[in-house]
Parts: sequence; C-alpha cells; structure tokens
Amino acid sequence: MTTQLTVTGKRPAATTPPAPRPARRGGPRGHRPWAPWLYLLPALAVLGGLLVYPVYQLGLISFLEYTQAQVSGGEPTSFKGFGNYTTLFADPQFWQVLLATVLFAAACVVTTLAVGCALAVLLTRVRALPRFVLMMAALGAWATPAITGSTVWVFLFDPDFGPVNKLLGLGDFSWTYGRYSAFALVLLEVVWCSFPFVMVTVYAGIKAIPSEVLEAAALDGASQWRIWRSVMAPVLRPILVVVTIQSIIWDFKVFTQIYVMTNGGGIAGQNLVLNVYAYQKAFASSQYSLGSAIGVVMLLILLAVTLVYLRLLRRQGEEL
Repeated sequence: MTTQLTVTGKRPAATTPPAPRPARRGGPRGHRPWAPWLYLLPALAVLGGLLVYPVYQLGLISFLEYTQAQVSGGEPTSFKGFGNYTTLFADPQFWQVLLATVLFAAACVVTTLAVGCALAVLLTRVRALPRFVLMMAALGAWATPAITGSTVWVFLFDPDFGPVNKLLGLGDFSWTYGRYSAFALVLLEVVWCSFPFVMVTVYAGIKAIPSEVLEAAALDGASQWRIWRSVMAPVLRPILVVVTIQSIIWDFKVFTQIYVMTNGGGIAGQNLVLNVYAYQKAFASSQYSLGSAIGVVMLLILLAVTLVYLRLLRRQGEEL
C-alpha cells in the first residue's frame, strides 16, 4: 500500500469532518409553527368582531332582564339567570313554532337537495347551449335578493292579479290564507333561490369523476338512478355533506320569505318559524332578553345537528 505524501515529503495530517450544525427549532429552514396563524390573524380578527362578539352579547342579554324599560333607562338591568329560558320553555307556542320550524326546514332541505342534484345530473346530459341557459337562469335565481324574490312570488300567486291562479283555474284562491298552502308557497320560493348552490356544487363534483367510470357503469346496464346511487353519490359524499349542512343552516333560520310572504307569520301566527318568532318577541313585544334566548336556542340546535351529522359520517369512515 502506498501512502500519499505532500510536496515537503510529509504525510498530510488527518482531518476531522466538521461537526453537524444543530437543527434549528421549529423545523427545517427556520420554519415557524405559528406562521400560518399569523397569516390567518386578520381573518380571525374580522370573524371575532362579526361573529364571536355578537354571539357573546346575545348570550349575555338572554340572562338579563332587558326590556324597553331597561333600554330607555327607566329601570336598571337585572340578572335573571335562566329565568328567560324557563319562561320560554313553559310557553306552549314556543314548542309549536319549534316543531313547525323543524318540519318546514326538513322539507326545504330535502326538496332543495333533490332538485339541485337532479338538475346537476341534467347539466351533464344536455348540450352546451341548453346547459348555458339553465346555468344562467339558476344563477339569476341565486343572485336575486330574498325580499325581491319573495315579493315577485307573492305577486305570481296573488288571488286577484297573479297569473298562476288564472293558468291553474283556481279563481280567487288565496295561497297565504291557509296554513299549509302558505308554507307550501314559501317552500317553493326557498327552493327556487336555494337549489342553484346545490346544482353548481354537485355539477362541479360530477365533472371531476372520471368519464371512464360512468361509461363502464352504463355499459354494464346500470340505469341513471343506479349510476347516481352506486357510483356518483359515494364519490360526491363529501360535497353532499357540505351542501346538506349549508341547507340545514339556511333553511332553519329562514326569515325574509316567511315575514314577507305571510305578512309577519300568517293569520294568528299560524306560519311562524323560530326566526320570525324571535323577532316578534324582541322587537314587536320589546322583550329583548326573551328574543335573545330564542336566538341562543336556535344556535345550539344548529350546532348540535351539525356535530351529530359529522359524527355519524366519521363513524362510517368518511373523510371530510
């Protein structure tokens, strides 16, 4: 074995490799774990001002004695604890309105999802021009303000001047006089202004499904309903979760359509829902603390429904 010598004839000194530098805290390349929160801070500040603080005030007022006397300064504000909730739960009208709200919201959600999903599938079957027309018509309905759409629908079904009664030969039939016909009319308007969101979202999800999968199912002789139930729906389940939760929230707290189309809740309050009921208690009766208690109950119900729905999906192994 030969040994390499330097110019001076001496063996070079053994060199030791440099010691590795200690890793920086926070991950490679100086990564800071709190950096994402720094970017989210402006949005969190806006949400805190527009969401957290109003919810805090809503909950606070629900525990106080806060009526017109306290607002005008005639009487001091006093702490009632759960007194407003006790009064609310002892009122039979509250339970009637709650039941009507749940049933009405459920009917709106089911109908909206059915219409939106059916039209989304239809968009994948028609040509470009009909697809464009249907999309523009749906987006026009979606962009229409709720108060404008409600006013137009009231005119369309007006017993004296509305064209619907004339086309159906119903004469002077009043859709808003009966309880169930009024709820049906409001349901049609709610579905009309809500289905475009479901349609566009589900259509985008369908377009993401590989066409080979759908063609293979069709070649196997599967009907359109079987393709939807066995192929599309499982793939679109995360999207359906989003649109379902959104629809539940929107339809459960509907206000404008009921207030405008039934003139504040119908005859003798027969078409009241929780949002309109809370408005009447807070502003028509000046019982602001009782109206706030209704708002807190609505918030808790929506949170509970959303959490239970997500929990059931996670038990089935779905990734959201």
